[in-house]
Amino acid sequence: MKKLIGGGALAFLALLVIAATALGTTPSGFSTEQLSVGRFGNIRIKTDDLKLKTKHDSDVYVVRNTVQAGGQSGWHYHPGPSLITVVQGTATFYDGDDPTCTGHEFGVGTGIIDDAVDADHVHLLRNNGSGVLITVTTQIVPAGAPRRVDAPDPGNCNF
Repeated sequence: MKKLIGGGALAFLALLVIAATALGTTPSGFSTEQLSVGRFGNIRIKTDDLKLKTKHDSDVYVVRNTVQAGGQSGWHYHPGPSLITVVQGTATFYDGDDPTCTGHEFGVGTGIIDDAVDADHVHLLRNNGSGVLITVTTQIVPAGAPRRVDAPDPGNCNF
């Protein structure tokens, strides 16, 4: 009987560990305001300087992210590309596949292309400054897909 209870307790503990690993990380001091969303058919844009093509219908979002001093987005990825503009403060991005956890800083007026479009390439946005960080982002995702997918901590950063 003791072995049965002990084995059951171990199995329950193992399930808790697996469940905790599968959960995404929680943002802190981070908020998102959706400014607009539009459903587009196949996007086909071609100019001398730009080529943009989607295979299927897409949702195009514009959002404003506000990050308090010391705040962060939590680890996540997007099912499509994001074009990010830093409006206020300095944004520091961390890649989940960087074993050194080296942050990449972007100041006001800087544009960043976020092409982390699958669970194999998660990232985190952090405000390491003392003031408020604001970004405005345009995201193109497959129609009906979530705009953001939370991901577990990859374990490469100590925060």
